[in-house]
Amino acid sequence: MKAFSITLQAAALAAACLAGAPAMAQHAGAEHAQHGAAAASAETTEGEVKKVDKASGKLTIKHGELKNLGMGAMTMVFRAKDTAMLDQVKAGDKIRFTAENVNGALTVTTLEVVQ
Repeated sequence: MKAFSITLQAAALAAACLAGAPAMAQHAGAEHAQHGAAAASAETTEGEVKKVDKASGKLTIKHGELKNLGMGAMTMVFRAKDTAMLDQVKAGDKIRFTAENVNGALTVTTLEVVQ
């Protein structure tokens, strides 16, 4: 009877492990999906600088779709992650940039002037 009890416990343990396998696979899939979201956040967007406000550390940009933020094309104000970016551009410059939501503020995190 003791051997039967041990066998039954082993079978229950094996069943519990197998039952958890799909959940673990789903978790791993979720991690890969999050990685994909991070990659999407790195996408650059083209735009045109409309205004540079060095005093407030902000840029006004007319831009294309910002897929990582779920926003369509429009003109809007962004914070500059690094105020040195503001010295690189002037109104009328065509740019390629990355914008992200940093602590609730839409922020330009990368910026390059397009010739």
